[in-house]
Amino acid sequence: MSQTAIATLILLVVFLALVFLRVPIVYAIGIASLLDFFYLGINPMQMALKFVSNLNSYTLLSVPFFITMGELMSAGGVTDRLIDFSKELVGWVRGGAAMVNVVASFFFGGISGSSSADCASLGPIEIKMMEDQGYDRPFSTCLTMASSVEGILVPPSQNMVIYTLAAAGVTTVSIGQLFVAGYVPGAVLSIVLMIYSYYYSKKNNIPVTGKFNAGRCGRSFLAAIWGLMAVLIVVVGVIAGVFTTTESAAVAVIWSMIVGLFIYKGFKFKDIPTIFNNVTMTLGKVLILIGVSGSFTYLLTYLKVPEQVTKLLFSITDNKIVILILLNILMLILGCLIEMACLILMLTPVILPIWMSLGLSPIQLGIVMVLNLGIGLLTPPVGSTLFIGSAISGIRIEKLSKAMIPFYITMTVALLILTYFPQSFMWLPNMMYG
Repeated sequence: MSQTAIATLILLVVFLALVFLRVPIVYAIGIASLLDFFYLGINPMQMALKFVSNLNSYTLLSVPFFITMGELMSAGGVTDRLIDFSKELVGWVRGGAAMVNVVASFFFGGISGSSSADCASLGPIEIKMMEDQGYDRPFSTCLTMASSVEGILVPPSQNMVIYTLAAAGVTTVSIGQLFVAGYVPGAVLSIVLMIYSYYYSKKNNIPVTGKFNAGRCGRSFLAAIWGLMAVLIVVVGVIAGVFTTTESAAVAVIWSMIVGLFIYKGFKFKDIPTIFNNVTMTLGKVLILIGVSGSFTYLLTYLKVPEQVTKLLFSITDNKIVILILLNILMLILGCLIEMACLILMLTPVILPIWMSLGLSPIQLGIVMVLNLGIGLLTPPVGSTLFIGSAISGIRIEKLSKAMIPFYITMTVALLILTYFPQSFMWLPNMMYG
């Protein structure tokens, strides 16, 4: 066996073994990478250099701003207003409470950019609202978790920013195009969840409550618009070329501060240190992961793992449909075991060359990967959103995972649509960017 093959085995086997032993992901990446550096005779200082170079990115500056914006909006009272608007918009149809859950997550996702934040913030309110309407707690919790994945598709999303950084070694990916491309997939996921919610409501004879009132809908929209403006600042600013991604995120933070303090009055000046402490804790986890993954990605490239995986796949089949199925299965399986940001950083350099060799857009891969790994957030053993759903509902992980099966199937339908029918959402970035 060649030195390259042995080094590849050391890197992957040690990493996966540590993950299964529940070693924190940062340490698993670092230990596996360091052992490989020693085996290959590469100066370990390269590891430190890759750590620093991975963080030395202007685009990466937008990530702490997006996290700060989400924290400020969550503390600022945006949640109640978005739920009120969603109630007036869709709460009067069959399965109204479930529809409200899905629509509220679509709007809130554009503010938080996080599945976990969406589930933790909206979950307690939405689950109680649905139970009051006659839904059982497992279904209410599962729908809350599934709809929270919209938060990582609808821009601005820090995971999309991380994807553009991971793709930089292969090709340039426009964050503006990726943001624009995220809206329709977010809507596709919303629609399939709403269709299933309608079926469930009709099957279980959940009563219809309320009637549509245009006046109340308009007033609730005006109350919610101040929070939604933060999203418009980022997306419109980037698309129109007024701001870079980082600049638009910084402006959105200032706007979120103003809204939370003076318009919604959800927090006071004395609460700001606590909010920024939460931001620091989250940011620390994200940045150290990005830094450490630099050495892992370097080794994957050095050992030519992407080329080897490409050859392996094409030796099995050259059928485009089958290759796409295999890539999705790979992402789904790993998504059950490893955290999302880490997987984006590790898988993108491997999968993107294969994806592009099939004549497909890197923008499409970004969307498919984010949704695919988003499903992983809802699966044991390491699904963070699944743990949050269990905590806020009081339902055991085992029971909740079983209740999630229909939602896994429903979300997979959305995933297949985005994989095999890219024209269903790529028309928007193509139209706007050419």
